[in-house]
Amino acid sequence: MELLEPTHDVFLIIMSCLVALVAGFTGLSLTRDLSRKPVLQRQLSIALASIALGGGIWSMHFIAMLGLKLPILFYYDAAITLISALTAVLIVGAALVLLHFVKRTPLVISAAGGMVGVGILGMHYIGMAGLQLCRAIYTPVGLVVSSVVAICLCVVAFWVAYGRRENRNIFLGTVCFAIAVCSVHFFAMAGTNYTAVPSLTEFGPTMSNEVLALGVIVSSFLLFGTFLWVSVTYLVAAPADPQPTPEAAQKDDTPALPQGLQIPCERDGARIFIAPQDVALVRADGHYTQVYTEDDRLFCVWPITEATKRLVGTGFLQTHRSYLVNPTKVARFERAKDKGRCLFSADDLPAVPVSRSKLKSIQDALGAQRGAVHAT
Repeated sequence: MELLEPTHDVFLIIMSCLVALVAGFTGLSLTRDLSRKPVLQRQLSIALASIALGGGIWSMHFIAMLGLKLPILFYYDAAITLISALTAVLIVGAALVLLHFVKRTPLVISAAGGMVGVGILGMHYIGMAGLQLCRAIYTPVGLVVSSVVAICLCVVAFWVAYGRRENRNIFLGTVCFAIAVCSVHFFAMAGTNYTAVPSLTEFGPTMSNEVLALGVIVSSFLLFGTFLWVSVTYLVAAPADPQPTPEAAQKDDTPALPQGLQIPCERDGARIFIAPQDVALVRADGHYTQVYTEDDRLFCVWPITEATKRLVGTGFLQTHRSYLVNPTKVARFERAKDKGRCLFSADDLPAVPVSRSKLKSIQDALGAQRGAVHAT
């Protein structure tokens, strides 16, 4: 069996890596702050992010394949090429659904990263199966290395991007994702040989490199357009009105908080708004929070970090990284050595723990609020 000697176009290789970067940034940015959005909006954002990430994986692969030069004329099976694109989009979509509709634990993040790695591998090898008039021959080392690299690097990329949902993590996750996609492709290609095949396999219509190039140009154009659209959200986020600190508000003789602040909650599937003065405590619940009034417990789409940012300025106290309390609703404060808790007059309200680092500040704040603190 005579093996063909491949060469590669360096410019197209560089362009393929750029597309992987753009796809990673676009997809990860589209999933930013989804916990604060309604279910339908989350579904639409995940669908767009799946197309961006999965389509970016496909575009990266075939831009690099356009740079593959063999000493024979070869074509692609259009149906198999389409299946490879859909495979990437669907598997990435399943991973994003897992991340945004299941409680995000270390195991879930790792599983989602592994799924995306499998999606990259599936897309690559299905796409290679579409070659016509030549056949790819894989070495065991190439298969093993590309598989390990795909899964491990994608897990790392998703740990970086989803460990903390901050802009810095999204940028670093973008780089890790692009490295994962490009590394899988080029490690796999390094372990691939080619041989000529005398006839076409009739699965779907065939297309030449020129036709494939048109499809890649269209997909890349849409991807870069979405990239520009998403990038605007980072530019407008900077000058957005921040919550002023009490000190700055007093200095400027302006209110410390916007008037009419309301907490968005859900009850029986309906959206309602609760005034902060009616809330006794707020408790973290995964990526969301539970809001307790004196006679009800409600689901809130705010994560505890958002609730802290918005409510501490209204007088709420953060007693623990997972709890906020309204000091006007606290009946008494109990302290025993290095432990503390806030108790409420309503029997249905749970006691709120006070972390060791916040014992003194909470005791002083409640003492200033009431003039006296009960300690045990």
